[in-house]
Amino acid sequence: MGRLAGKVAIITGAAKGLGEADAKLFAAQGAKVIVTDVDVAAGEQVAVRIGGQFHRLDVRHEAEWEALIARVVAEHGRLDILVNNAGVVEIGTPESVSEAGYRFVMAVSVDGTVWGCKHAIPAMRASGGGSIINMASIASLQGEPYVAAYCAAKGAIEAYTRAVAVYCAQGQMNIRCNSVHPSGIDTPMVRSMPDKVAQADLPTLGEQGQGAGLNRLGEPEDIAHMLLYLASDESRFVSGQAFVIDNTASITEGIVPNGSGKSASGG
Repeated sequence: MGRLAGKVAIITGAAKGLGEADAKLFAAQGAKVIVTDVDVAAGEQVAVRIGGQFHRLDVRHEAEWEALIARVVAEHGRLDILVNNAGVVEIGTPESVSEAGYRFVMAVSVDGTVWGCKHAIPAMRASGGGSIINMASIASLQGEPYVAAYCAAKGAIEAYTRAVAVYCAQGQMNIRCNSVHPSGIDTPMVRSMPDKVAQADLPTLGEQGQGAGLNRLGEPEDIAHMLLYLASDESRFVSGQAFVIDNTASITEGIVPNGSGKSASGG
């Protein structure tokens, strides 16, 4: 029996990167995984590989969330786990951030998390409880100058997680909500950052792993194993917490534009 045997899980942004790693591990541990993404081709491939289902979901739109969760409950009879993983990053300093870039980042990350929680809560309550896991970043804990909107979004997710956790606890719903804060993880989004910085004509922030050499890029599986714990009944007394997975990045130098920086935004 797997650690998630019999549970039904929705994972957003699961066509690649952290979401894909979560989907693979959850399925291997017995969960019925609903893979969601706007990348239909990649998402369908992930679903086939893990024996799950794929549904296209643009997390920015509440109506799509409502329809998805209603369909999942109708087909599977329950919802036990929601991973709000979908996120995007746009380059922009506090002086150069664009309105379009800011609104896009906030809509995907914050709006998507709010609508996901809103519609997952009643479904989980009807199922007897559940676990909501919101993907944040060490960007909400330390300054990252070139992704200002991303920092704002992840900070909002961290705060909203606590609101959801307290609401569910005080309502005795048996629903837990926690946030996870990775540092730089070897995903397509993080790998794209140097080119985006170069295209924005900003100074290079330094190579990963310079300086002390401790804050190397992590692997998606490093994050997925934490999510497995939070999704399982092993964490039944854990809610409203922010779990940092960064190999000390947020308590050492962070990102600085002098060639000694070591961390990058997770996600």
